[in-house]
Amino acid sequence: MKVLSIQSAVAYGHVGNSAAVFPLQRIGVEVLPVYTVTFSNHTGYGAWRGPRLAPSDVHEVILGIEERGAFPDVDVVLSGYQGDSGVADVVIDAVRRVKAANPSAIYACDPVMGNAVSGCFVAPEIPDLLRDRVVPVADIITPNQFELGYLTGTEPASLESTLEAVDLARDMGPSVVLVTSVERPDREPDTIEMLAADGEEGWLVQTPRIPLKANGSGDVTAALFTAHYRSTGSLQTALERTASSVFDLIDATHRSGERELRIVESQEAFAHPRLQFTARRVR
Repeated sequence: MKVLSIQSAVAYGHVGNSAAVFPLQRIGVEVLPVYTVTFSNHTGYGAWRGPRLAPSDVHEVILGIEERGAFPDVDVVLSGYQGDSGVADVVIDAVRRVKAANPSAIYACDPVMGNAVSGCFVAPEIPDLLRDRVVPVADIITPNQFELGYLTGTEPASLESTLEAVDLARDMGPSVVLVTSVERPDREPDTIEMLAADGEEGWLVQTPRIPLKANGSGDVTAALFTAHYRSTGSLQTALERTASSVFDLIDATHRSGERELRIVESQEAFAHPRLQFTARRVR
């Protein structure tokens, strides 16, 4: 499998491509990383250095990859945090070009905009841009529950309302939706869930909740789920493998006492997930 991954990059720590590339490589995926920003560290520290890449520069890098004849072999275009509104046009154009070269290729969009605790933490124009222009051309989207609510103009809370919001999101264009953090009121205490659904099936997996804000864990989740789903065609398998790997990654990070994800130390959890969690079918 070959993935064209258009995301941010940091030198210190692991978010964006700096979180997604190594786990993908560790499961045998060839990654073509294209950077939208090159920062010293993620912005959660409150201070960082380095440039946002101009959309024209991002386009030039992608064009150079195309000129090497790589697009017919690209199976997945993956995008995450978009630091500049103009990058959306570049991503959409890249998806069009890749699919022209390989009609079986898919586009997976992680519509990064915020969470229930912090609210929106991207530029004000980004959420509407994602909803109106980017998500409609995606095949897979991987929002958290807050982002799913924004995209669909709903407030998903229960399993039923979350499934309804998923269907509204699918009506926008994507065929598969992974909700990366389902926090329904009637779940077991100290747990968190992920939900994956398409037009036929819905699967829910529950894991213990680890008290850690893990920047970059969503980027790893989106990358692994997309790759596993692309390779197996099974929502259940992709969900169980992803939940296993990401739980062990966050657990290792929490036990380390460090703030940044223990990506390298957790590589066996990517390559050989323990499959300690079983997804249950919810429709």
